[in-house]
Amino acid sequence: MTDQSSDLDDEGLIRLQKLLATSGVASRRKCEELMLAGEVEVDGEIVTRLGTKVDPATAVIRVSGKRLPPRSPNVYLVLNKPRGVVSTMSDPEGRRTLSDFVANRPERLFHVGRLDTDTDGLIMLTNDGDFAQRLAHPSYEMEKTYVAEVTGAVDKNTVKTLLAGVTLEDGPVEVRRARVISSTAQRGIVELVIHEGRNRIVRRLLDEIGHPVQRLSRTAIGPVRIGQLKSGQLRELSTDEVGSLLDTAGL
Repeated sequence: MTDQSSDLDDEGLIRLQKLLATSGVASRRKCEELMLAGEVEVDGEIVTRLGTKVDPATAVIRVSGKRLPPRSPNVYLVLNKPRGVVSTMSDPEGRRTLSDFVANRPERLFHVGRLDTDTDGLIMLTNDGDFAQRLAHPSYEMEKTYVAEVTGAVDKNTVKTLLAGVTLEDGPVEVRRARVISSTAQRGIVELVIHEGRNRIVRRLLDEIGHPVQRLSRTAIGPVRIGQLKSGQLRELSTDEVGSLLDTAGL
């Protein structure tokens, strides 16, 4: 979300249809049509009057129900963290860290939550401290999707066991969804969705039901999916992804 101040008036306001167009929603004319059709909402109220001005940094804008992130100097990134990389920005032991992948960026970045050193996959980075803190907090119940390669065959009964709830030494674990991706007599691959972030929770959970994890990847956090992002690659979150996450975080 880059800062664009040249199109603001003396009071720091901008015409709504111009803001929508410059934010990539659609062409100016199409944005005007969306407003006239009652598809644009500002701070909880539908705005149909063309020429209405808003503060692009503070207005909560929705187009057809989807949140449009405010203009700000904040950046929101997703990294496909390789195995062996520590989920911190520095490490006293000299191991590879997240900062190795963003060394050329000028922002002071925070990671959103953590990922075990021996687990690869999706981790978010941002210079928005409030956003990072909120989304990492258990009360926001961000769903996290993992794919685990485990020892032993997995089947419908494995899924039933996971969905019924498993109690570990530090309390029960709720698995929101689970499915078997593939299985042989010796090994299986299972996908599961949980919302909590207790230490090594997925490994301990699968170990408890007799399927020790051989390899673990996180493939999604909420609406953000790793997709085709290769190991060690970085991308910016889309407008839709940022908008959805800001809503989840109550920001």
